[in-house]
Amino acid sequence: MDVPPSLRMWFVVDAAVDFLAAAPLLAAPELVLRRLGWTCVDPISARLVGAAMLANAAATFAGRNAGAETYRALLRGKLVWCVAGAAAMFVAVGSGAPSAAWVFLSTFVAFAGVWLHHAIRFRQLDGAPTREDSTPDDVEPSDPSD
Repeated sequence: MDVPPSLRMWFVVDAAVDFLAAAPLLAAPELVLRRLGWTCVDPISARLVGAAMLANAAATFAGRNAGAETYRALLRGKLVWCVAGAAAMFVAVGSGAPSAAWVFLSTFVAFAGVWLHHAIRFRQLDGAPTREDSTPDDVEPSDPSD
């Protein structure tokens, strides 16, 4: 089974977004997060999130030309990351996080939707008959009552 070109494109987009978000968290978490409205910043936790995002970006970018099995494995991890991230941001927003948290929540939800769509599509493609399984167009199927 081939990997849909749209999924390959989304992997590159995701790698770019992760890298662009990870770099400032690794380099200057207090400066970045305070400018976004956070008053209490734990630089160690912020840098760990940045490191996780950088690892995700690297794995995604490295696997962008891989086969379906690699995409399936990466897709599962991305889906878990985005659903967990959305849940965490939802709780944070409910606990009074700065308004910038809504942007992060929205980003996690959007990417979770993309990954869920492609995970469902993979399942559909797995169940679809292959060319070898289907009958040729010019051959009529036989009637079992003959």
